[in-house]
Amino acid sequence: MAALSAVPSMEDLKIKFQESSLIFPYKETPKKSIFLSNIDQILNYDIPTAHFFKVTSFKCGGFAIGMSTNHILFDGLGAKVFLLNLASQSLENKPLAIVPYNDRRILAARSPPHVSFPHPEFLKFDLPVGPGSTPPKFDCIIEEIDFKIFKLTTTHISHLKDNITKTSKIDRISTLAVVAALIWRCKAFFDDKNRVSTLLSVIDIRPRVNPPLPYSYSANAVLPLGVSETCEEIKNGPFSKLVEIITEGAKEMTHESVKSAFDWLELNRGIPHGDYMVSSWLRLGFDEVEYAWGKPMYSCPVVNHRKDICWVFRDAVDNGVCAMVALPSQEMDIFEGVFHDFFASILVH
Repeated sequence: MAALSAVPSMEDLKIKFQESSLIFPYKETPKKSIFLSNIDQILNYDIPTAHFFKVTSFKCGGFAIGMSTNHILFDGLGAKVFLLNLASQSLENKPLAIVPYNDRRILAARSPPHVSFPHPEFLKFDLPVGPGSTPPKFDCIIEEIDFKIFKLTTTHISHLKDNITKTSKIDRISTLAVVAALIWRCKAFFDDKNRVSTLLSVIDIRPRVNPPLPYSYSANAVLPLGVSETCEEIKNGPFSKLVEIITEGAKEMTHESVKSAFDWLELNRGIPHGDYMVSSWLRLGFDEVEYAWGKPMYSCPVVNHRKDICWVFRDAVDNGVCAMVALPSQEMDIFEGVFHDFFASILVH
C-alpha cells in the first residue's frame, strides 16, 4: 500500500516567537522599473517553502528557514540561483555564487507578434492589451480545503515503470510522467465520464529555445503544456496510455511553440487553463545548496490555498516522490480512495 501522511494543522504546532527583526541591504538599492515577460506578469501568487537543517533550535537539534516569494520574481530554477547566492552570503567576504542574468527582455514577444500554434493551454479574456494594461491574476478562490501528502516509494515507481514498459513503446519513462498520470487519474473521478479533462504540466523552456537560456536566468522560464482526454478513458483506460499522452505532449514544447506562446500572450490577456496543474520540484536541488552551517536535510513546498496545483517533490527518507494535494474534504476522500485502490489493483496483478 502506498504511504500517506497528513500535513498537521497550525493548531497542532506550538510556536514561540523569541525575536523578530527586519534585515535591509547594507546600502540603498536603486529604484527602477523592470521589464516583465508575458509569463512573469501572470504568475502573480506566492510560493512558500521550508528548508530544514541540523548545529540549534528545535528539541531534535535542528532549525528551519521559511521563505515566501511571489512567483513574478522567479520560477523554481530562478529560486535555486537565489538560494545559492543567499547561501554564499552566509560566509563573510564571499562573492555571489552565480551572477544572476536579469535581462527579462530575452523572453519578450516578437515584433510584430507571430502566433503559429493554437494555445488551448491559455484561457483568453476580453481585456485591454498593450502598454499600461493589467494582466488577469492567475489565482483561485480561498476556501476550506484539506491538505495531504501522497507518497510513492522508489519501489512503487519502479513497479509502475516495469508495468508500463510491457504495454508501451515509450523510449524513456520519466518519474514525473508516471506521477502526473496517477494524479490525473485520481482527479478524473470527480467528473462525468464523458467530460474531457485537461492536465497542465509546467515545462522548463531554458533548454528548449535556440539559443538555450543561461542557467543563471533569474526570472520565469516556464510555460504550461496541456494534454487532454475523456474522464472515462482516464479512469478506465490503460494507465500506460496516460503516461504516453503526457510524455508525447512534452515533446511539442519546441522553440517555435515557445515563441508563439509569448506572442499569443502579447496579443491576448490570458492565464493557464486546465482542470489541474502538476508542478515538479524533482530537479530543483534546493537541498544541495551549501550554507555556512551545512546543506538542508530537507526542502519542500508549504501548503497554501491553491487547490488547482499539485506540487511534486522528493521524499527525504528514501528518495521516493511526494505529491502535495489540496482539495475540499469530500473530494479529498475520493482522491485518497482512488489512490489506494490503484496501488491495490496494481500489486495484485
